[in-house]
Order: sequence, then C-alpha cells, then structure tokens
Amino acid sequence: MREKARVMDAEAIRRALTRMAHEILERNKTTERLALVGIRTRGVHLAERLARAIEAIEGHRPALGVLDITLYRDDLAARGDRPVVHQTAIPFGVGGRDVVLVDDVLFTGRTVRAALDALIDLGRPASIQLAVLVDRGHRELPIRPDYVGKNLPTSRREEVAVRLRESDGRDEVVILDAEG
Repeated sequence: MREKARVMDAEAIRRALTRMAHEILERNKTTERLALVGIRTRGVHLAERLARAIEAIEGHRPALGVLDITLYRDDLAARGDRPVVHQTAIPFGVGGRDVVLVDDVLFTGRTVRAALDALIDLGRPASIQLAVLVDRGHRELPIRPDYVGKNLPTSRREEVAVRLRESDGRDEVVILDAEG
C-alpha cells in the first residue's frame, strides 16, 4: 500500500475532536450520565481526547471506559489465527447511562455491531451513540454515526489509516492505495 493522500493533520484532528465534544455536550446536555467508551485501540485514544475536551468545556470529565470486541467479531473463524484478547475496562455500570461508543474509522459497520453486542452484555444503557473520527462509507449494516470528525468518501480498494501519537508517534489521517 502506498500513501495516496494526507487528509487530516494534527491540527485538523484536534479541531474535529473539539467540535465533536461540543456536539456531544449539546445533545446530552450534561456529563452526569454521560460515558465515553473507546473501542480498542485507536478508539480508546480518541475517547480519552474527547473526555479531556469535554472536561475543558464543561469543567467535569465524563466517565471513560475501554471496550475490547475481539470475541464479538463475526470474522473470527475466517481469520484463522489465534485472537489476542485484551481487557475490557469499564469501571462504571452502563445501565441507565448515555454511552458514546468511540472509534477511529467507520467502514462496513461490523466493528460497531460487535461493540454494540459487547456493550449490551454489560447492561442496558439509556442510549448508545456513535462517534467516529472518519466515516469512509461502504456500509454493510444499517449503522450511522451520531458524531463524525470527517466524512471521507473512498473506493473499496483504498484504506484509511488513522495514526495517533499515543500509538503511532504522530497525528494524521491518510488514504492508502494498492499499487498497480
């Protein structure tokens, strides 16, 4: 895969997350019942950044959790390898909460479906909302985000790479294209 285009730099990511934090607060009115749950791996970093942004705006940090969806994936058998299961760390009850699932890229919707299954196994939230940094289209399931940093139409042969300083050493979103 070769880099085709850089579509977001560190400043664009920061601005998108700040806007999304305002939108989350506008819709939910308060942080009292609000919880942000990041889907491993980059969704966790984005949820942490959103929590900091919400705290800077509102003066109160929402509850924050980490969700591992490995065993909920519908392609587990097809992958053939042994899955590495990480810890789900949600230090609060999800029942009655307004939960915002956070992920880096929304593509087919299958990751979000797995996350919904995993989250509902933990309790019954008052609502579940979805925040993604990038929505690239090509949905296979009827899933739509509530908060989007950037809509990025892509072809199926392209890949969207979100790189974050916490895991990749730099902040950027790039489109990768198969050579040839």
